[in-house]
Amino acid sequence: STASGRKKDQQIVIDKFFVTTRLTRVSYQVFARKYRPRTFADVLGQDHVISTLRNSIERDRLAHAWLFVGPRGTGKTTTARILAKALNCPGGPSIDFDPDDPVCLEIGNGTSLDVIEIDGASNNSVDNVRDIRENVQFTPTQGKFKIYYIDEVHMLTSAAFNALLKTLEEPPEHVKFIFATTEPNKILPTIISRCQRFDLRPIPTETIAKHLQYIATQEGVHLDDPAAWAIAKGADGGMRDAQSMLDQLVAFCGESITEQNVLEIFGFTSRETVASLTSSILSKDSPKALDLIHQQAESGKELSQLLGELIGCLRALLVTRLDPNAGNEGFAAEIWDPLVAASEGIQTDRILNLIDVLADSEGRMKWASNKRLHFEIGIIKAIQSLNDARISDVIKALAGAGSLSDLQTPSETPHSTPTPPVPAPAPASPAPPASASPATPSSNPAPQASEAELPPTKEASEPEPKAKRSLDALIDAAPEATAEPAPALNAPPQAAEQSSAEPANEEEPSPVDDDSFYQDPLIQEALKVFEGTIQQP
Repeated sequence: STASGRKKDQQIVIDKFFVTTRLTRVSYQVFARKYRPRTFADVLGQDHVISTLRNSIERDRLAHAWLFVGPRGTGKTTTARILAKALNCPGGPSIDFDPDDPVCLEIGNGTSLDVIEIDGASNNSVDNVRDIRENVQFTPTQGKFKIYYIDEVHMLTSAAFNALLKTLEEPPEHVKFIFATTEPNKILPTIISRCQRFDLRPIPTETIAKHLQYIATQEGVHLDDPAAWAIAKGADGGMRDAQSMLDQLVAFCGESITEQNVLEIFGFTSRETVASLTSSILSKDSPKALDLIHQQAESGKELSQLLGELIGCLRALLVTRLDPNAGNEGFAAEIWDPLVAASEGIQTDRILNLIDVLADSEGRMKWASNKRLHFEIGIIKAIQSLNDARISDVIKALAGAGSLSDLQTPSETPHSTPTPPVPAPAPASPAPPASASPATPSSNPAPQASEAELPPTKEASEPEPKAKRSLDALIDAAPEATAEPAPALNAPPQAAEQSSAEPANEEEPSPVDDDSFYQDPLIQEALKVFEGTIQQP
């Protein structure tokens, strides 16, 4: 009897152990469900939606249909359930409901009889809509409203949408509709016009990273800040995706998660790699950039994700130039500061052109089988675009106000002495009367051109071969034949003869010497800067 009693006690202990083990395994919940928001205050990154819903409940301005639109994992279903709790809570509608109330727990678990959740992908026919139309006539059992929540509503057929139109436009007072979709363009405009539409935005990366740190603290897991940022960046605005990745990392790493663990499991790119690639482009080091792409491709990294990170880094550099207080895309200070310093020597329009070239490559990579080829071509084009001479650079260089370093000399200063203005030619004297004798050179000498009006010669310009002169000074220094205005084309022959009879000993202007023109210091400097040659006619 004693032995049999011991066996029974051992069996009871074993049964309790297995029961406890089974209960422990069943009670486990993934982070996405365990840390799902339960009240309006718990929803992150959707303040514009939550504020509108709270105000509508407080002011008793409830619509009969709501449409939640947004990417995956941004809180469409969660917000719909919280709205249903606020409408059907005891004493509701109220925004200050108790999430632990039995009615609210049933709504949160999806087991409430008054909140019917329907999957639009599997219930998309006219017959399913007909069932809804028949059931809306029944009053709710516990709460104040009977709420129909249709997820992925865009999967309904056009016939099903048309069958729902009349009920959606004029439902019974105790019925509310909540729709959710990721593709609003597939919903009939007649359905959208009967709903209040709320667009849920992708959650900011910083918000996701902070929430992941909160979850890690609650679970007793040490999560590095770079690792949290890498997870949030890879989630692409979806909180559910970030929580699922963190759950997977905890299962893989245990109680300590580093950035390297995130990169190894999900194939993400580190901030150091993105910074190194950006620095190679800014320094015009094509071999280094191509070698880095080769290393990432050989290690199995996703090149499309790397290109997106590169574009985001260039965008952050551009925004930082305009707003020094802007964010740095999660880069550490020791990585970000050298990048900002390297980009200071590049004009803003050049950085914009870099982003345009890489964005074009990103669009081609989406549909290409050989992504690496398009990535490398885009990098080469981006680096070459930094060396392209633009018409604005040519104008600035010729005008002497450009930023080309080759045109600047050590003797130049921002406050250099300007070129003296050329005196305006004297007005022409009135023609003598016909009876008067023609003027002689001694009695009416023609004004001679001053030294400032003469064209620059090679000897005169040798002391300053690289003096900076503007286009206006070059035009003003052009030679003038005479101080007299040229005769009109339609002037009579007498006037032409009289003009030719003016002073006979006045020197005729010599034709422009092509060699002296080509030897002009400004022309020679332009040939050096733009590596050009002179094409003789």
